[in-house]
Amino acid sequence: MTAKNNILQTAKETIIAESQAIAKLAELLTDDFARTVELIHNTKGRLVVTGIGKSAIIAQKMVATFNSTGTPSSFLHASEAVHGDLGMVQPDDVVICISKSGNSPEIKILVPILNRFGNPLIAMTGNLTSFLAKNAQYVLDTTVEKEACPNNLAPTNSTTAQLVMGDCLAVCLMQLRNFNSEDFAKYHPGGALGKKLLLQVKDMLDESKKPTVSPDANIQTVIFEISEKRLGVTAVEENEKIIGIITDGDIRRMLSKTETISGITARDIMTQNPKMIQPHNRVVEALNIMEDFAITQLIVAENNNYKGVIHLHDILKEGIV
Repeated sequence: MTAKNNILQTAKETIIAESQAIAKLAELLTDDFARTVELIHNTKGRLVVTGIGKSAIIAQKMVATFNSTGTPSSFLHASEAVHGDLGMVQPDDVVICISKSGNSPEIKILVPILNRFGNPLIAMTGNLTSFLAKNAQYVLDTTVEKEACPNNLAPTNSTTAQLVMGDCLAVCLMQLRNFNSEDFAKYHPGGALGKKLLLQVKDMLDESKKPTVSPDANIQTVIFEISEKRLGVTAVEENEKIIGIITDGDIRRMLSKTETISGITARDIMTQNPKMIQPHNRVVEALNIMEDFAITQLIVAENNNYKGVIHLHDILKEGIV
């Protein structure tokens, strides 16, 4: 077997090992999981997630997920907790402590202190007979048979199991809160995701560029209007009502079919009943319409009051796709 094949085989075995470990988590769920979700959902305080080593990294990811899905959370490093950081734990807070072994020195110091504070303590561990499991009010079992590491040492399957258990908590809490895409957008206003969820057509519209011609306009006028506004399109208006649209593609097709443009008007080549969108619609909705009908521009109108044109290129520049 070549070196390349060996690498690919090892990668496949790692993926299979981790996926099997995750699948077995479903069998480890108990009533403690449901009680934990209800406890976090009903608390007046925050969720504090703590751990040591690789589990601390998982804890930080969990906190990021909880915060972005409506559960106020904070990360507490187990080793720093006893050096002043315990001050972040308030009376109404719920604490999740993550540890594969549940017996690390830092955990043995931290757990009794948390219990003296009186905060509900949830253990997420792969050792149900550990110090952590025995001293917590609720236990989330993340036991794995072995690590994907060939030496069965480096946290691989175990940290993946912790990560998935955290995601299970977050998703269940989202459902209890009826957390929808609009709620999600509140916590993700920046970047492509925020723009996709929040950006409206009116936010991108340049109303100073409203290409328009009358239905009786000659082709020279149509070409000039399309070229001047540089949107590759013009609306056709009659009595302040949009009756059609002409794209630069329509011009090219017309020129390929006729030897003279004399006497041809906008009405002769326009597409009637053009696709339109309202200013308050989200930009992603405009993008979906463009994709569905294989077009690159949309007329923007409110109660048939022409507002302008939104172009696919402008959407792409915003990084929404």
